Amino acid sequence: MARIKTTLMIDEHLMRQVRIRAARSDRSQSEVLEGALREGLGVIERIRAKARLSEREALDLASKVVHDVRAQNRRERKP
Repeated sequence: MARIKTTLMIDEHLMRQVRIRAARSDRSQSEVLEGALREGLGVIERIRAKARLSEREALDLASKVVHDVRAQNRRERKP
């Protein structure tokens, strides 16, 4: 599969998690990001297919779930 080089603007805490996961798994940051994207896109497709949602509805639902999880993680990290 052909690969392309791209530039992304990513939350610094998220990128730190990517670096840590890459180091712990002996993979490159690109491999970790690509795997996460594939997994995330697969989740969206499974939600869409299972719930018979449009692509937009599935994306909105997946986005809401991600935001909810991040908010929960922030609340758990606060002292």
